[in-house]
Amino acid sequence: MNQSPLTVGAERSASGPLTEGVLECPGEWVLHHRGRIADARIAWRLAGPPEAPLVCALGGIWCDRQLFDTEHPARGCWPELIGPGRALDPARLRILSLDYLGGSGDSSGPRAGEPFPSLSTYDQADALARVLDHLGVPSLRALIGGSYGGMVALAFAERYPERVGSVCTISAADRAHPMAVAWHSIQRHIVRFALESARPQEGLSLARALALALYRSPEEFAARFPSVPRLEEGRFVFPVERHLFGADAALLGRFRAEAFLCLSESLDLHQLDATRICVPTLAVAAREDQLVPLTDVRALVARMPSAQLREISSIHGHDAYLREAAQLRDILATVLPA
Repeated sequence: MNQSPLTVGAERSASGPLTEGVLECPGEWVLHHRGRIADARIAWRLAGPPEAPLVCALGGIWCDRQLFDTEHPARGCWPELIGPGRALDPARLRILSLDYLGGSGDSSGPRAGEPFPSLSTYDQADALARVLDHLGVPSLRALIGGSYGGMVALAFAERYPERVGSVCTISAADRAHPMAVAWHSIQRHIVRFALESARPQEGLSLARALALALYRSPEEFAARFPSVPRLEEGRFVFPVERHLFGADAALLGRFRAEAFLCLSESLDLHQLDATRICVPTLAVAAREDQLVPLTDVRALVARMPSAQLREISSIHGHDAYLREAAQLRDILATVLPA
């Protein structure tokens, strides 16, 4: 196996063996939108017993291959759903995860001042297929994707139907809604302006704050944040303002502005033919999701030959895939290997 020095052996944690590495892909990779990557790298992570059923989990654009961290749960990007005792438990499942192409992890992605091609969710699906080949794995028992990861899961199911037994998407559709594209476009303009001003992390902070404000529901904000501001250093600071700009400092610190631009664009470029997805699929949608409206997920399921829809209610809106562990545990039990 051709792995980089990042690869570690079968390290054992409280949840079972943990192995990770970087797949080197020599030569030129022609992407879906006709761009090219030379000598691509794809970082992967496997957690769980080697004999356990293999599932792959893919999160949103801010997520990397470290879906959970047993010793430091706050470092995982999907800790409510994945980890010891969670719906996806590495004690009974072997869980595969990736760093996205174009992201801030160890897979190939943009670097400061260097051009990087536009990416499709099909390219991320191809990356997953390459990792499966590298690991000598013919197919996955299940593929679970939330938000952008759900889009990638749909692309994988369309392109590689023989390589996955079932798919579950959460907060994802077959194309981006024009309103979501509008929000994302504003975020990208903010980040580009910040890059031009040599203040990339401030731009990321503003983009993240806009996401937190738009992806959640009015009901959640009304319940969590009283309207009374506090006078601090000569100006009023609102509780909701403190939340929007005081969270995720660690996440923003390890995420590159160029990676945000790349993956945000990939979100909006996402479009596939739902009629060609024959893999049994369970699509989960939150009624309060403003980014991926319930009507879009209903339309997706109606076009798919073998799909079911599960509607949930969540004050977390689009972020239901991150926050609704109790509801999702029962739903995922119908998809995951027993």
